[in-house]
Amino acid sequence: MKVTYSSALVMSMLLLLLSNQAWFSTAVVCNPVALSPCLGAMMSAFVQPSMACCSSLRNQQPCLCQYMKDQSLQQYINSPNAKKVGDTCGVPFPTNC
Repeated sequence: MKVTYSSALVMSMLLLLLSNQAWFSTAVVCNPVALSPCLGAMMSAFVQPSMACCSSLRNQQPCLCQYMKDQSLQQYINSPNAKKVGDTCGVPFPTNC
C-alpha cells in the first residue's frame, strides 16, 4: 500500500511538472522585430499587409500594449496605418493599456 501511494505521488508530481512545461512552451515571447513583415504596411497607406505580417501580428497581439508604451516603437504602433493593418488582419489594437 505504501509503494502504491508513493508511486501515485511521484506520478502526480511528474504530471504537474509536465503540464507546467507545456504552459511555458506556449507563452508568447514579445519581440518587436517579429513585426518587421508589417513595417511597409505600417509606414505607408498604399501597402497592404502580407499574410506573414498578419500572422506575426496575431502572434504578437498580447505584446501590443507593451509596444505602445515603448517610446522607440510608439511612432509605428500608434500610427493610423498600424491601426489599419490591425483592422485588415483582424487584430484589434488595444485602446486602453
